[in-house]
Amino acid sequence: MSRIVVIEDNPANMKLATFLLNSAGHEVLQATDAESGLVLIRTVMPALVLMDIQLPSMDGLTATRQLKADPLIAHIPVIALTSYAMKGDEQTMSAAGCDSYLPKPIHHQELLALVNKMLGDT
Repeated sequence: MSRIVVIEDNPANMKLATFLLNSAGHEVLQATDAESGLVLIRTVMPALVLMDIQLPSMDGLTATRQLKADPLIAHIPVIALTSYAMKGDEQTMSAAGCDSYLPKPIHHQELLALVNKMLGDT
């Protein structure tokens, strides 16, 4: 299927996302912070990125802005994973360059449906 980079600092969330994506046949590569995630993205050129918003050091929105500013990787869709699902947050994430977002806690049907949609597998 597709290569997906998951950038998530919470071990339980990382384990769940990785399990669900692997079970759906995707290859999952992991990063626990934005800086190493951006290096990984530039190295492996994934089909999709799942980006936690609250990360240590650099937050996920800043990382997404950097990703979208780099012409070599700007085409890669980014799904923001966030526990912030308040009014106006979707606009904030979109303005940073996120192509979509998924509120936490992650529900497997929603995650897989959104991943399929972003990959054009619907």
